[in-house]
Amino acid sequence: QVQLQESGPGLVKPSQTLSLTCTVSGGSITANYYYWNWIRQPPGKGLEWMGGIASGGSTYYSPSLKSRTSISRDTSKNQFTLQLSSVTPEDTAVYYCATDPYQGQGTQVTVSS
Repeated sequence: QVQLQESGPGLVKPSQTLSLTCTVSGGSITANYYYWNWIRQPPGKGLEWMGGIASGGSTYYSPSLKSRTSISRDTSKNQFTLQLSSVTPEDTAVYYCATDPYQGQGTQVTVSS
């Protein structure tokens, strides 16, 4: 069974870059046909897909976040990362990494000075 675990700072200041890492166990991020995604849920709102990286390394982004989002991976560590630049308080959310049908437990990120 695939397990995913998010890690990163819980507090980020406005205008800075949010960086999160997802560590995967029980499966390889290079395994064929897997897509590794970042999803977030702001308080009181629904889930929002942010983007993902395919097993071959291709990346995909939500059009609304594409200009501020970068997803990469470290295959030696079986990890993939999210960077979201120029954050504002509206980026406060629980951030999840996921690959169908598995999802991490999520990590709270608050953007505040």
